[in-house]
Amino acid sequence: MSTLEGKTLFITGASRGIGKAIALRAARDGANIVVAAKTDQPHPKLAGTIHSAVEEIESAGGRGLALKIDVRDDAQVEAAIKAAADHFGGIDILVNNASAITLLGTTELPMRRFDLMFDVNMRGTYTCSRAAIPYLLEADNPHILTLSPPLNMNPEWFQKHVAYTLSKYGMSMCVLGMSAEFRSQGIAVNALWPRTVIATAAINMLGGQVKPENCRKEDIMADAAHAILLRDARECTGQFFIDESVLRAEGVRDFERYSVQTGAPLLKDLFLD
Repeated sequence: MSTLEGKTLFITGASRGIGKAIALRAARDGANIVVAAKTDQPHPKLAGTIHSAVEEIESAGGRGLALKIDVRDDAQVEAAIKAAADHFGGIDILVNNASAITLLGTTELPMRRFDLMFDVNMRGTYTCSRAAIPYLLEADNPHILTLSPPLNMNPEWFQKHVAYTLSKYGMSMCVLGMSAEFRSQGIAVNALWPRTVIATAAINMLGGQVKPENCRKEDIMADAAHAILLRDARECTGQFFIDESVLRAEGVRDFERYSVQTGAPLLKDLFLD
């Protein structure tokens, strides 16, 4: 395929950040985008709602559907997946983008934050995938793309934030397991992770450790996701992709256009040695 025109993407956490960027890239092809997220009213600290995201999607050339869901609620997830399929006539692609982050050590992390990360990251990925699979089985080139890292067992990535690492690796293990489980049925299940930190609202959760000028824009993840989702699902599954590597394989050589500040040093993302 050379375009996502007419395809239906169900994207969790797409009211802002990387999820919205992936949505807008697909919208430029004329895709149908389901914005599945919690924010249906303006947030005091975070820009964007499911409704403003749909407006941007439709301005970009796509068709949008705003669905307020909490990925921790199985009934909401199942109802939203069904509503999306009923509205657009099916689901071709699931993007597991919703994620929670708190980078604290074992004794500093409140258990409520532990539960939030596990419920949103690992469990949310599992329940959204589980609900979408019956519809994906009916699609021509079905993909599940999860925004999670390669499984790197270097203790460096555990010692300072073991809970967050476990929750993200739980997402990655869903990719590993489901790609094998559904390979013969033709559903591609892959992961995508950025080589450098991306300038999203999540960096505000890091206590000033990351400056925006040392990051790349969300567009690099959107372009990499677009390239993956165009690939043959039967030939492209069980992969842990890195955004820059995907785009280099597509012939991209100019990466400065993705930098927040041209020429500024870039900060490598977590989980990459």
